Amino acid sequence: MPILVSDTSVLIDLERADLLDEMFLLPFEFAVPDLLYGRELAGELGERLVQLGLRIEELTPIELRRATTVNRQHTRLSVPDTFAFVIAVSRGWGLLLTGDGTLRELAVTEQIDMHGVLWLFDQLADGNHIGFDRLHDGLTNLFAHPRCRLPANEVRRRLARFAEGQVL
Repeated sequence: MPILVSDTSVLIDLERADLLDEMFLLPFEFAVPDLLYGRELAGELGERLVQLGLRIEELTPIELRRATTVNRQHTRLSVPDTFAFVIAVSRGWGLLLTGDGTLRELAVTEQIDMHGVLWLFDQLADGNHIGFDRLHDGLTNLFAHPRCRLPANEVRRRLARFAEGQVL
């Protein structure tokens, strides 16, 4: 089963959409670095994610050195996001979930497969994991959140698709 390494933004977006549990219906395993978990997810949300199946991964000493190097080269990148990037690359998982622009740019530069929360919505729809009405409601709630930074045209396209019940 493919393993997707996530940053915090995707998980927070799914929580805002009230679709966090549904993410674990997808045919993937989800992982985060231990540092990211400790700094950004520990507590009620983190415990819930672990119960749902989230993997917490510790960097090896070699990965830690690589993360330090990457972080020095890309100073706009947070340390937790650097850890997520290094885990995805060094373990050959090569699948990164992120909404962070800097991390997305690095993934493109390094030719690492990268997806965001809208891709997860597509996966949930295409796999018929949950109803289109739930996807529509979830995306509507997420898009209405004041901190939502998703591209409006892409959100509207999916909302129309979900309203019409289209499977791609």
